Amino acid sequence: MPTRFLVGAAAAAALLPLHAAAAPKATTPIEHVIVLVGENRTFDNLYGVYKPPKGEAVWNLLSRGIVREDGTPGPNYHLAAQKTADMSKGYNPVPPLAGSYAKLPQPFAAGAFGQQHDVPDARFPSELANGPFQLTKYVSAGAHTGDPIHRFFQMWQQVNGGANDLFVWTADHFGFYRGDDIATVESVPTYQGAVAMGFYNMARGDAPFFRQLAERYAIADNYHQSIMGGTAQNYVALATADVGFYTENGRKAVPPAGQISQLQLLKNGKQLVENGGSYVQCADQGASGVAPIKEYLSKLPYRTFNDGNCEPGAYYMVNNLDPSYTADGRPLPLGPDKLLLPPQTIPTIGDAMTQAGVPWKWYSGGRNDGKKVDKEYCGMCDTLTFFNSTMNGADKHKLLDLQQFYVDVKDANNIPAVAVIAPYDSISGHPGYAMETGFEELARDIVERVKANPALWEKTAILITFDEGGGYYDSGYVQIVDFFGDGTRIPLVAVSPYARRGAIDHTYYDHASIVKFIERNWNIPALSHRSRDNLPNPVHGKANPYVPKNRPAIGDLMNMFDFSRKSSAHSAPDPVQQNAKR
Repeated sequence: MPTRFLVGAAAAAALLPLHAAAAPKATTPIEHVIVLVGENRTFDNLYGVYKPPKGEAVWNLLSRGIVREDGTPGPNYHLAAQKTADMSKGYNPVPPLAGSYAKLPQPFAAGAFGQQHDVPDARFPSELANGPFQLTKYVSAGAHTGDPIHRFFQMWQQVNGGANDLFVWTADHFGFYRGDDIATVESVPTYQGAVAMGFYNMARGDAPFFRQLAERYAIADNYHQSIMGGTAQNYVALATADVGFYTENGRKAVPPAGQISQLQLLKNGKQLVENGGSYVQCADQGASGVAPIKEYLSKLPYRTFNDGNCEPGAYYMVNNLDPSYTADGRPLPLGPDKLLLPPQTIPTIGDAMTQAGVPWKWYSGGRNDGKKVDKEYCGMCDTLTFFNSTMNGADKHKLLDLQQFYVDVKDANNIPAVAVIAPYDSISGHPGYAMETGFEELARDIVERVKANPALWEKTAILITFDEGGGYYDSGYVQIVDFFGDGTRIPLVAVSPYARRGAIDHTYYDHASIVKFIERNWNIPALSHRSRDNLPNPVHGKANPYVPKNRPAIGDLMNMFDFSRKSSAHSAPDPVQQNAKR
């Protein structure tokens, strides 16, 4: 029986070491990796107007001439122009183009705290130029704005084969609903408009702490969400370099019909609709939405990983579901009306670290209130609660509330080799119910707490990233790895005494890169035959430093560090600390 289908206590036992052993020595000077995960920001949404230090180059809205430093349209604004498409023949990840927007529609405030959701957002103009616009020209950096659509099939269409020109059209014309009979649906309001095209302007003072981190440490401008779509599947990818699937008693099974994603063109011939399902059997050419993606994959100039990584009989999670365990480990009832992913048996990086003797903890905001209906706790971000091996094994005690991190960080001996931090929802940076500024302040707090403990700081790398791009526009390259993604670029910042000062790393990365970094740093093997940590590191050429010559390929983050420069890093002035003293 393949390892990934072991269940319950048997799976946990198979993944535990036979003999207790001391933590292995790291292969680099980094003995602690702290991963901080925000929510729903693309690289251009946050770093689109970042000006790099002399000698460094970046791919963003400013460098490509799409916008100017003041946020207004640049000479190459047309490169980000949003198109319209013909969907009369149904779903297609690369639909035929029908034209271009003359003006973009007014954004909505769907999901925005304190705003009316079902009418255009009056804070923004009724018409916008066809391209990206600076959010803070119309609202403050701390304002609650609309939540762009970012589901699996929609994001495939938004990216449009790498043209990135259907973000607005898809959001405005491809809705979803929850119900039993998709045939009865005449229309579905999406409440989107052009909200996806908003960005922050670092050149005019937005996101100042993230700008300072980029200047002082290292950022990647070619890091991506692993899976097209939303939070749950990308957090699972962060923990497994793989994709979750529907199970019964630990084995592949068929989910309730209403939970299987179904796509349909409405009678007006102008709008696609999805039934709100979360699973797709991508090995089945006849499954809704599968054939057009498979056709696109077949035309790529390279072979995708494991021929798309779709196993027969597996219904993969492609849209958000919560875990079927509570925070304290109680199993929840499953059924057609329960939007829960059944217990997972995929090997996790937590399983692998335990087997290798590498200590780890997963800190989640609001976890101690997990029994309550508490918006501050994100169950799907407390990712190891999806897995049998954790919730029925010896590692359950490693899932902790974020408040425990604030205690542990005071003593380097209490911080494990690997720590993952999932924020409270209200400071996650998620559009709608949270704000970019809230997550920025959390990041500042985490960095300052680690730096306040010199014994910890001198051997630590803090990796700050986001679960996914949230449906925001991004101009960057997207490498298609398999049926599930990659998706759009998202920020990654490496904060460490060993980070290359002011560097912008163009190596191709996604969430599997964090898994690969942990594996390489502690000599841990790949998680399974189908996990993306098996992929080679990219080989990049000077002519195009962003597109790997050996596609599909995903890096291990080692290029973001210089392990010979610790002493010089400590002797240089630190703008982060200087700013904290002001």
